[in-house]
Amino acid sequence: MLEQWKQLRFKYEVGLLLALCFFLPLLEQPKNLAWLAFVVTWVVNRVRARDFGGAWRAWDTLFLLWIGSGLAVAAAAQLGEIRDAEWKGARDLFRYGTLAWLVSRGGYSAPVRRWLLATLVASTLVALAIGYARLWTGIGRSGTLQLYSVGHVNHTAIYLAIMLGLAAAWLFAAFRSWGTRERVAGGAVFAILLVSLAFTASRAAVGGGIAALLVLAVAFLPRWRAPLLIVLGGGIAVVLGAIALDTELVRKQERYEAQGIELSQRGGIWRMGLAGWARHPWLGVGMGNYQHITPARVKAWRAEAGQDFDPKRYVHFPHGHSLYVNTLAERGAVGFAILAAVLLAWGVQLLRGRPAVAASDDDWLLWGASAAALVVTLAAGLFNTTLHHEHGLLAALLLGLWLDRRKAHAAS
Repeated sequence: MLEQWKQLRFKYEVGLLLALCFFLPLLEQPKNLAWLAFVVTWVVNRVRARDFGGAWRAWDTLFLLWIGSGLAVAAAAQLGEIRDAEWKGARDLFRYGTLAWLVSRGGYSAPVRRWLLATLVASTLVALAIGYARLWTGIGRSGTLQLYSVGHVNHTAIYLAIMLGLAAAWLFAAFRSWGTRERVAGGAVFAILLVSLAFTASRAAVGGGIAALLVLAVAFLPRWRAPLLIVLGGGIAVVLGAIALDTELVRKQERYEAQGIELSQRGGIWRMGLAGWARHPWLGVGMGNYQHITPARVKAWRAEAGQDFDPKRYVHFPHGHSLYVNTLAERGAVGFAILAAVLLAWGVQLLRGRPAVAASDDDWLLWGASAAALVVTLAAGLFNTTLHHEHGLLAALLLGLWLDRRKAHAAS
């Protein structure tokens, strides 16, 4: 490995990307500094090499539009006195959009990609150990499992769901070529992530994680049938265990059903967002400004339109609890259309680029990790706001690594 490192063309750039992967769920400022240093180093390296990763592609246009849409929305935000949150939201999109774009043109080798993915797994395990310690000692005071730099349990759960997909893809792709120690370690990591995801009791993220596992298991069928049995067996074990142990995931659903709020008031939250979209249909209210769509504003908007206002039908919340409603409200039809184009292109790229049965383990690993990130983003995004902050960076990185591998295949 040391010799491979010495031969790397852009070793400092790769080192910074590894640092970003390590600090991503752990520490806020080191993560931010690693991202900034990586971007600067990437640009300097490519200027010096006079090689930015080949000719312009359709994906480059998508990335440019995606990143630019956040800036355009921030500049056009129309909630009067609010002139800060929308720029923070645009910066968030700029961070993960830029990461995906630069990595997709990185030209990284197979060993580098494996190091990056292994670092993501290692950092998640470290973050989980710290999260459990803080939970059980009462240091965190939240009463929920949280990865320190990821934060809120719902964000943590989305991050874990994506990482569960990555672990599953690695297990499915490489199990038959591994020795006994690697198989035991891979199975243990998969089990830890699966149990931890269930422990978060985030129904949307658990559903997204299960959906990702099922997609991967079916996709791997032409290559190996065991993954489907592993997923079905693991899923049944987790469900039965959750019911038998009366876990928080089960109790949470029972509480909401007893209160008649199975969707945890999401209907009222979504009505608020749709009211904001109706008022500002093209560019929305600005990223991060969902919190400023207040009952008072909705009441005034409806009064102007000659409509009545029933406060019981609207629930004020900081975000839309849905990737789709949140995007419509904050970025309008223009921003929603651009995001939809990115997600659609991602899905088409995965469908068209699924590796052949005889393809390498690395190809299947990268494809599976990217597919899991997309499925979790889409499925969990029905009831939670996915694709932002740490889990947005994670999904963007896995997209970029897959596109980088696809570009290498196209060039060979």
